[in-house]
Amino acid sequence: MAVFDENWQKTLASITKRGIFMFNNDLLSDVSLIVRSGDEDDPKKSKMAIPAHKMVLSICSPVFFAMFCGKMAEKSDSVDLPDCEYEGVMEMLRYMYGEKAELNESNVMQVLYVAKKYMVKSLADECLAFLEDNLNAGNVFCILSNARQYDETDLVAHCWEVIDRHTYGVVQSTGFAIIERCLLEEIVTRDSLTIGEIELFKAVDLWAAEECKRKGLSVSGIEKRRVLGENIVHAIRFPTMEEKEFASVVITSEILTSAEVVGLMKYFNSATLT
Repeated sequence: MAVFDENWQKTLASITKRGIFMFNNDLLSDVSLIVRSGDEDDPKKSKMAIPAHKMVLSICSPVFFAMFCGKMAEKSDSVDLPDCEYEGVMEMLRYMYGEKAELNESNVMQVLYVAKKYMVKSLADECLAFLEDNLNAGNVFCILSNARQYDETDLVAHCWEVIDRHTYGVVQSTGFAIIERCLLEEIVTRDSLTIGEIELFKAVDLWAAEECKRKGLSVSGIEKRRVLGENIVHAIRFPTMEEKEFASVVITSEILTSAEVVGLMKYFNSATLT
């Protein structure tokens, strides 16, 4: 254990500063939280121990209170949190000791997870506010997935607003190519998207090609259509495209059948004549 000045309190004028001083500190610590370090490639570093104080944990979290003070109270001086990442737990503790977490895009999901798990509602609210403030076309799918997992309906609605307002940027993001098929169907069938139909089709075609690769299938028109499913293909509004776009992009993708191509070409020709 580290050596501390017996008069350390004199240098810290407020209770808040003293609380922050005790954060991640061996002084008076009576429990260690064992968490994943995030370094899965090195078994020796796969777990880390964080010193903590049962009283602080218990007054901030009903889960920890039950763990340390309930009928089946934990007597051990260490508690294993196998599903929690080091950075997420550290920020939860920083908040418990000093009422402020250092949130950023790389740790906020971890922090939200532990805040929800240990019922630290005010911290969870801060995480949700951070996500709302930093939501954009590049991270909307990651945030939407977590918002649904935690049944955060307001955040889910905000995600869909971003998808509707910034559809082109959303489908160009790296996250679009790896979304689940059911989510792709939700997007394609919306009437509120702000994107040209040909650009939407290009994104759908790219998603289908990547899905074929993930499944070990050949990237052919038949396989792309199979992974997409009929609902998605039929939701594309092909008649709203320009004929040249349809010919150069859609036909060459080979997703449509010959009969569908002929039918649409007849539509384009009749529309031109009228």
